[in-house]
Amino acid sequence: MSRQIVAGFVALAAACAGASAVAAPLDPMKSADALVISRKIACSTVDGQAVTYFWHGEAYSRRAGEADRRLFDAWGMNIRACVTSPDGDGFNLVSRELLIYTDPATGKPLKTWNNPWTGESVDVLHVANDPVNGKYRSKTRDGKPYIWNGTISGGRWWQTTTVPLFYPNPLGGAYQPEVGGTYHATEMFNFFGDAASLLDPAKTSAEQVTVGWVRISDWLPWMRMGGREGVIYFHTAGRKLGSFEELPALLKNEIATHYPDYASPPPLDDARPNMTSWKYYDAVKKGDAAAPKR
Repeated sequence: MSRQIVAGFVALAAACAGASAVAAPLDPMKSADALVISRKIACSTVDGQAVTYFWHGEAYSRRAGEADRRLFDAWGMNIRACVTSPDGDGFNLVSRELLIYTDPATGKPLKTWNNPWTGESVDVLHVANDPVNGKYRSKTRDGKPYIWNGTISGGRWWQTTTVPLFYPNPLGGAYQPEVGGTYHATEMFNFFGDAASLLDPAKTSAEQVTVGWVRISDWLPWMRMGGREGVIYFHTAGRKLGSFEELPALLKNEIATHYPDYASPPPLDDARPNMTSWKYYDAVKKGDAAAPKR
């Protein structure tokens, strides 16, 4: 735990103690409280209460010897809920998420995209990952106590999470260790919010939560880059909404027209394996999943 977290928590705890003698503020240095803090950021301490996140930004290319290009824009949402684990240790999160690619000039969802390197017009497959679930427990995978790795300062909190991804590509062959093609990406999250509501045990959800999301990865499979050198990166920002109805019209229209299941989270006991955009592409190509007709 960093000195900034400790100092910020001590100062805020003193202020909260002076304002209320009913309950001590949550302590991010205690595993039980750290789980509550993480749950309040992710969703709500009320089992089954739906929470929606929204973000938007731009996607760019990065190739050696040429300037980065703005390829398209991206509008994302995730609807989720949390539930206390059956044994009372931590909680489970169930969610599904969309990422809709739009034309920077018109703002409309893309049906096709003109690849500037190949000259080919390709069909666009938007991200529809269902489910995207997770489990939070008092002990991490390596057996260490769960802690909240954020920082508290000046009445605010922030949390930075970097997720390097390197694993067998579901679209690759059997010889990826020998000839390459392993899935390689990094996702970077920055969350920010109001510290008082985060640490108040009477509050069921963190307030004024904003999020920044950056993703660096290989080219998206539907771009049909054919092994060309380079990467795609997304730079986006958004927030935790007060309700599903606060989503922008673009996303609400997409959900109503093409993705009706995304108006609510998966069932709390959802045991399906997680979906990724590469697995979704594979399922659509094989006919195991149907992409919306546009």
